[in-house]
Amino acid sequence: MNAEVIRRQYLDAMGISIWASRYQLPYALETPACDWEDSKPESSTPSQRLHALLDDAQQVEAKRQLLHSPETSETPLPVPASESSSPQALRSLLGDKTTQTPASKASKASLFSSSDLPPSPSLPEESRTSEAATEPVRCESLTFTLSCCCMEGRWLVLLPDPPGSLEKRLLDNMLYVISGKKPVLSDILTFHWPPLVNGPVPDSPLEEAREGVHAFLSGAARRNNWQIERVLWWGGVLEFPFDALLNIHDGHSQTLDMPVWSGEALPTLCREVDAKRALLPALLDLCPVWGG
Repeated sequence: MNAEVIRRQYLDAMGISIWASRYQLPYALETPACDWEDSKPESSTPSQRLHALLDDAQQVEAKRQLLHSPETSETPLPVPASESSSPQALRSLLGDKTTQTPASKASKASLFSSSDLPPSPSLPEESRTSEAATEPVRCESLTFTLSCCCMEGRWLVLLPDPPGSLEKRLLDNMLYVISGKKPVLSDILTFHWPPLVNGPVPDSPLEEAREGVHAFLSGAARRNNWQIERVLWWGGVLEFPFDALLNIHDGHSQTLDMPVWSGEALPTLCREVDAKRALLPALLDLCPVWGG
């Protein structure tokens, strides 16, 4: 018999709780293979249980009003305090986002604040509602890679993939045009999503991915003392999933709370001379912005 199974049986007989990782953490070694006990799947999702709880609360509220109505007995039966809670109170206790107070919304900081846990983007109520209604179904399998580096601690360079040697030299030359001198770039950092291999699918994949990107970039800025003023996106026209992740409106990213400039993808610039020629005027327009 497998030694791990015997060990688990002894611990279970002694009343010791047994914990085992069911998902592989980033950069962690694989769990040794053994005869794990299959876990019983949940009969309902957390959102389904939440809605069921709210429905029960509404029924209890209707029952309480019926008991206290004039047509009933003068001495109605008491209703426990836990059952007389309104659905709004239950939503508040369960952390429903729709019941956040204005004070909690105003307490959200910008991307590169000193808080340890960066907040989610603060969006207008109308755009948040329309975004939830139009969120694509393909977010359930949201997978992407995002690379970044910082130009002299001021401008954040975002790339959809880590650049090769030729692309890195081209990027240095283009940043030289903007700054007028050899740019000082930080090391290139790469962020992979999702963080867990074969991990559970969250209820809101897009929102959780945005928070992951926000935490990654704000953490890098805090560790390296970056004072980010602008974001340079080198990925061409924003397409899924980066258009939904950055959530850019009028040249401003709602996710990062930063102005964003978009340039052609580095692989395209390396292949096509016309693309580099067309990009040159846009690079020259950034020169006064950098100097200012």
